[in-house]
Parts: sequence; structure tokens; C-alpha cells
Amino acid sequence: MDTFQAHYADIRDPAQQLFITARLRDQGLVTFDSLDNRATLVAVARRLMTIRPHRDADSDGITVITGTGTGTSGYAAFTDDELIPHTDGSSAPDPPGLVLLTCQRAADKGGTTLVADGERIIRTLAEQYPAALRSLAAPRAAFFGEEGGHLGPVCEPTWPGRTSIRLRLDDLVRFSAEATATIPFLRAAIAEHLETFRLGPGQGMLLSNTRWLHGRDRYTGRRVMLRILGDPLPGTGVMPGFPSPSPASDTRAWRAA
Repeated sequence: MDTFQAHYADIRDPAQQLFITARLRDQGLVTFDSLDNRATLVAVARRLMTIRPHRDADSDGITVITGTGTGTSGYAAFTDDELIPHTDGSSAPDPPGLVLLTCQRAADKGGTTLVADGERIIRTLAEQYPAALRSLAAPRAAFFGEEGGHLGPVCEPTWPGRTSIRLRLDDLVRFSAEATATIPFLRAAIAEHLETFRLGPGQGMLLSNTRWLHGRDRYTGRRVMLRILGDPLPGTGVMPGFPSPSPASDTRAWRAA
């Protein structure tokens, strides 16, 4: 079964809400189809999250992402270039918990959606490159954004027994010398767990932003995506991040090693 079908749910159906929140708690990713209407998208989002305002969003909380930009730093999403799998809002003290993304118009060529499960990435690093993981978990491993950005680890404990990932690999991140040396191992772990699917009109995904990295391939044609950022509603039980690799290998232990 491909990635899209493996995580599919009818997100429009209110009766499916408990199933969807369970999927988010357990897997951190839900895919869906038949949803490209703005009003319906906002209604679905409000059943699951508190919508966060964003610099580029319209008044309803939707950001229209299409290739009309010039590639200015911080605006790569608004071009037709590749987007390396990343965390949305990585420069914020507390990145959005959820990303809801749907396709209004597919690219003529390219534009494949890329996702990678941070839980699998961190487990691979813990098993194969533990020294690299310790460097990435250091308190000053990376500075995300420009002036006023966030200094912190790439992976860090967010709750007892849970870990979150925060990452970007473009011109808006600067790594410490120790963390810089680990980037080839990190890229290899991401590539090992990279999953792809091509979203058609009405198809999309809802993902845990502190667990799943997401991006896209370069494309041609007018690709139009709608995005909403938010945080899980109280009572859903959707927590940041993912279970730490093992009780004995909490990121605090990685830091101390």
C-alpha cells in the first residue's frame, strides 16, 4: 500500500474525528481527498485545531502557496523550486503543532510531495550515529531564522518520554561546528525514510509538524496549494513529537553522554 492510501481518512466526515485524532496521536499523519474548497477546509481545520495567524495567511488563516515569488530568503515556498523537507515555523519559539495542506491545482510536471517521519529519522541516528545525534540534541545546535529567530536543538524532549524534531536545511539555518559535521548523517537518515506521493486537486495531508518533515520536488506549471497552521485542540490527546527511541536514550541522556 502506498503512503497516501496507508494514511487515508475521510477528514470531511465529523463522525471520523475520533479516528482522525487517534491517527494523529499514533502516526502523526493523515491523508485525504475531495477537499479543495476554502470554507470547507477552514471548517475541517476548526474541528481539529486552533488556527494560528501567519505572516502570509489571509484573514481565514489560509496561506495560498503558488510559484509566483522571487526566491527571497524565507519565501522559497512561493517559487517553483524544490523545498527540502523541513519543519514549518522552525524559527518560532514554539512551532505550530499541525499543518493542514491541500492541493487546489497540481503542477504540470514535478511538485511531488515529500514527507519523512522524524521518529524513524531519530531512531536511525540513535542506532547508527549516536555521536551525531548528541550533537544535534545540544542546546545550541542550530539557529533558525534571521534576527529574532530561535537558538536550540534539532531534536529535544518535549514531554516525558517524547521527542520533537525542528529542522530546516536552507539559508535560514546556521548550525554549530559540531552539528555541521553531522549533517551528512542527518541527510542520509532523511533520505532513508523519505516517502513521496503526488497530490491531485482536492487531495492533501494533515501532519504533526514536530514529528513529520515535509517538502516538495521542483515543478513546472501553476501549482496551487492551500495551507493552514494550528495547534491541536485541547482534549484531542495529540501531543508534540513522538516517543523517544527508548527510555534509556532520552535526548537528555544523549546530551549528557
